Amino acid sequence: MSGLAVECTGLVHRFGDTVAVDHLDLTIPAGQVFGLLGPNGAGKTTTIRVLNTLLPVQEGSVRVFGHDVRRRPTEVRRHLGYVPQQLSIETALTGRQNVMWFARLFDVPRAERADRVEEVLAAMDLSAVADRRADTYSGGMIRRLELAQALVNRPRLLVLDEPTVGLDPIARAGVWERVRQIRAEHGMTVLLTTHYMEEADELCDTVALMHHGRLQAVGSPAALRAGIGPDATLEDVFRHYAGAGLDSERSEGVRNVRRSRTTARKLG
Repeated sequence: MSGLAVECTGLVHRFGDTVAVDHLDLTIPAGQVFGLLGPNGAGKTTTIRVLNTLLPVQEGSVRVFGHDVRRRPTEVRRHLGYVPQQLSIETALTGRQNVMWFARLFDVPRAERADRVEEVLAAMDLSAVADRRADTYSGGMIRRLELAQALVNRPRLLVLDEPTVGLDPIARAGVWERVRQIRAEHGMTVLLTTHYMEEADELCDTVALMHHGRLQAVGSPAALRAGIGPDATLEDVFRHYAGAGLDSERSEGVRNVRRSRTTARKLG
């Protein structure tokens, strides 16, 4: 697969007087696993919400597979699957009902819905528990159910905003095993944010580090590590580009930590 999945040019997004994204130029090649890294308050989630059409394009331009997010948001949404930081399931529904609801939301053709739902439930290894209420699921099962929801419309771009927060190492490994499998089978592009540097190092073809709403560095994990030193880790790269200003994002960071802890508690 060739071409660009995402192209941001001069993207600016403000919340009042606060500039969350500051003249961002970002390109994501189609077919890659692309990691968007940075401290809390760096602008990662705002960027994702703009390209997902959940926030408006205030300045600059954003294209997803060539479609202008400002002018053709409905077309853009057809190409997207999204797993947000916060839980996106309805715990009073069964796993199957949750995925079927997303199939309707994404306007999957009626004649194909049941088969699509079965397909993604099987891919996430949830067929055996599909008719149980979601509030009986473990944390790892909940995340896999959210992946099933995001994949039911067969997106070309899967966006994962800290998808493994609150999960134990085994559950995290299970989520990523399935992401790798689906990417290998369908060649989709994956855009993810994570604070687990080892996760980004292992999974991503390319990572971009954001700080204060701007890109600080872009490259393969190996190239970025080599630029810091022979024994550097991706965490060293993170600290090199973002560590000096972490205190300035403390209040935003506290809000994000609270949200993450709430998610973690719900995931068990």
